[in-house]
Amino acid sequence: MKLNSRAQSAQNLHNNSPILLVHGLFGSLDNLGILARDLVQDHDILQVDMRNHGLSPRAPEMNYPAMAQDLLDTLDASGIDKIILIGHSMGGKAVMAFTALAPERVEKLVAIDIAPVDYPVRRHDEIFAAVNAVTEAGCASRHQAAEVMRQHLKEESVIQFLLKSFVDGEWRFNVPVLWDQYPHIVGWETIPAWDHPALFIPGGNSPYVKESYRDDLLAQFPQARAHVIAGAGHWVHAEKPDAVLRAIRRYLQE
Repeated sequence: MKLNSRAQSAQNLHNNSPILLVHGLFGSLDNLGILARDLVQDHDILQVDMRNHGLSPRAPEMNYPAMAQDLLDTLDASGIDKIILIGHSMGGKAVMAFTALAPERVEKLVAIDIAPVDYPVRRHDEIFAAVNAVTEAGCASRHQAAEVMRQHLKEESVIQFLLKSFVDGEWRFNVPVLWDQYPHIVGWETIPAWDHPALFIPGGNSPYVKESYRDDLLAQFPQARAHVIAGAGHWVHAEKPDAVLRAIRRYLQE
């Protein structure tokens, strides 16, 4: 399916491939805006709402082959051939899955704080509880929703992130499907090796990319290298944007 998207043209003349930015779970196309605003200086930028998020279509499936196909359909509809893929968390897995679907279309690959592995830990149950509580309370405003969520969530930054998708008293992500498909979202099926340079950017304080994942990661991305951002957690691009952009730009210039 074609996803809701936003395209921005580069500010300077260039021959660089365009960049596709892909958000994570509970997000929207605005989430990687801090990267888009810098990279659009010399790359055309395409940002998307993933299925069951934002203004993109709803669907009962939420697995990585389906998400990768959505990305391919969107690129085809936009007339884009070669692409630089940058994804965070769930979006990072989606762009990795894209390399199995259409490897010849990928110019470069950046995965932010995520590994190509099946995660056994449920990290989002409190978020599901909070967003469901907002719906059950019939909240009409973001202020009301925030008050309800604070009963379930301690991190104000997470609450404010979620509120970006609360519009006119409704969530813009499909909560029932995300809950039902959650094992697929945190899961992973090993893909064929994409034997080109790839950049992984983990946060130094994040549990999402561990040394124990190294063999699985290199089996699928043999030329991968990691640039760890010290002092950052899972939202590494929001916490340390300058460091993330330096790493990305260095990789893109190679």
